[in-house]
Amino acid sequence: MLSFILIIIASFFFTGIILNTKSLASGRKGPGILQPIHDVIRLFRKGAVYSETGSWIFQVAPSIYFASVIMAILVIPFGQNKGLISFEGDFVFFAYVLALGKFFSIISALDTGSSFEGMGASREALYSMFAEPAFFILMGSFALLTGYTSFYDIFRTLHFGSSISYLLGTLATFVLVTIAMIENSRMPVDDPKTHLELTMVHEVMILDNSGFDLGLILSASYLKFAMYGALIANFFIDVLPWYIALPVFFAIQAAFAIAVGVWESFMARFRLSHNPQFIFILSSGSLLIFLGVLLVLQKFI
Repeated sequence: MLSFILIIIASFFFTGIILNTKSLASGRKGPGILQPIHDVIRLFRKGAVYSETGSWIFQVAPSIYFASVIMAILVIPFGQNKGLISFEGDFVFFAYVLALGKFFSIISALDTGSSFEGMGASREALYSMFAEPAFFILMGSFALLTGYTSFYDIFRTLHFGSSISYLLGTLATFVLVTIAMIENSRMPVDDPKTHLELTMVHEVMILDNSGFDLGLILSASYLKFAMYGALIANFFIDVLPWYIALPVFFAIQAAFAIAVGVWESFMARFRLSHNPQFIFILSSGSLLIFLGVLLVLQKFI
């Protein structure tokens, strides 16, 4: 329960820190840190508008997408505290409950009958398919290293004590940060501020969403950033007492948000044809982690 509450709190500030970092990098005065939350609250007060050509899929998809993110967050532990849902192999449940929400998000875009939204849905499905092996190789490697298959047991057992283990932690952080960027359709895979339909990915998928439904979608994206930040934080707080782990958790979340803001300020979006190549780099990084685990376990002959 503690992890769930902390991720909710971190999500309130995460996007605001990103926006302010990008504003400072461009010499502008940014909005208030809580401005994205105010925008979402304003959307929650509005009603949703539905097309007559759409079906019930379009109407329920935002709720399922938001619920899938909440369910995934419930699996994540906080240091020595288990998540509300914890069992052997729960990282598989984590990945596929997110995939369920992404599936409904994609088919809701197709349900509108818009060729632009269908194009964005196709791209998002492709990018998620390429990113999925990197996550499973990463978590499978740490499961092999620790002998456990749940988030709580993996983070509780995983300790950094050698140069190879620190390298593994650095690579794992890079992989998770990049997966978070891909899953949230951010730079360099997608530009959330673009309005050119031919190059949009996630934003073109939600063009027909409005009011309460759009608020759910935006809230889910804020939560997903904080969720991946919590996974990264768990690499470093497993042996810390709670009164030290709490500030370290929020410091890592803030550092993650600032890193995202800096990344997006100084990196241009890739050409669409280059995105699959970029995402494949994640699988290479995860394979390096796997080879490092084999070295630590002395499995090489």
